[in-house]
Amino acid sequence: MSFSVPQALENELDELASHYPQKRSASLMFLHALQEHFGHLSQEAVDWTAQKLGLQPINVYELVTFYPMFRQEPLGKTQIKVCRTLSCALAGSAELRAHLIGKLGLDSHRHGPQTTVDGQFTVEFVECLASCGTAPVVMVNEDLLEKCSVADCDRVLAKGRK
Repeated sequence: MSFSVPQALENELDELASHYPQKRSASLMFLHALQEHFGHLSQEAVDWTAQKLGLQPINVYELVTFYPMFRQEPLGKTQIKVCRTLSCALAGSAELRAHLIGKLGLDSHRHGPQTTVDGQFTVEFVECLASCGTAPVVMVNEDLLEKCSVADCDRVLAKGRK
């Protein structure tokens, strides 16, 4: 297997697994740690986790595909999350997403996060960003854009391209 986990992280995961009566119970913690380190969970990470915990790869893969916080592909340098819940939807969040997707050449029919070929941007429709009174809301990396407009989105794209 060409996938390699740094020794310090592997030691940390071994220690973590020792606190569970069954190794399998550490699966989610392993996946969180690996995603934090590598940025996403590749098939090699799934296989490594399964081997380390004495499981079949499908037992780990079903966790990766079930929980929405796990990513199987790397995210872009600029992550754009567009809120899709009721307040934002009524205020035009679908139009903002459509604008971003169109400008970046992404697939308007695809669900889930989409990353541009150059790895610069990831656009994702997400559930509530907790600012309903200032809809529509877009989160760019860790910055919240309230009452976001198409012009604001264009500025985000211009800044991310620099």
